[in-house]
Amino acid sequence: MRVIAWLVEGTWPACVDAVRDHAPGGAEVVLLHVTGAEVPGLAHGAFAGLLGRGHPERDPGDRLEALGGTSSAELLEAAAERLGRPCVREERSGRVEREVVAACEGAGLLVLARDGDRSRLGPHSLGPAVRFAVDHAPCPVLLVWPEPAPPLGTLPPPPPHHL
Repeated sequence: MRVIAWLVEGTWPACVDAVRDHAPGGAEVVLLHVTGAEVPGLAHGAFAGLLGRGHPERDPGDRLEALGGTSSAELLEAAAERLGRPCVREERSGRVEREVVAACEGAGLLVLARDGDRSRLGPHSLGPAVRFAVDHAPCPVLLVWPEPAPPLGTLPPPPPHHL
């Protein structure tokens, strides 16, 4: 079985812990980090359009790309150390939610963490990228809280037409 752990800054420790707790011992574990192309792309565009005519060596988009690569390598290193078992580290870039779903091809499990409003139970605890991955993953999904789940008293009331 191949287990994909989607690692995001701020919530990755909970995903790694869930893999340690729930993935079979013989599973191939893939630690996945995806860098969105939006920020460096915006910097490239702003520089080219407003600032950078004739000075491509000053393009801040290149620096942002390099910083993103360093950051993801450090995150994957810390996650592998926390996992404490053999794993594959995979870095991707592009549309984050689509890269995560593509990485799940042939996988037996996707582990990911809630990334929205984590102060209460409900659908708003999932941000758009996580919601997309949950809805489109071609494998079972283990969705974890990055910290202890909120109490049941935070569950939203049923819609009025269900009363």
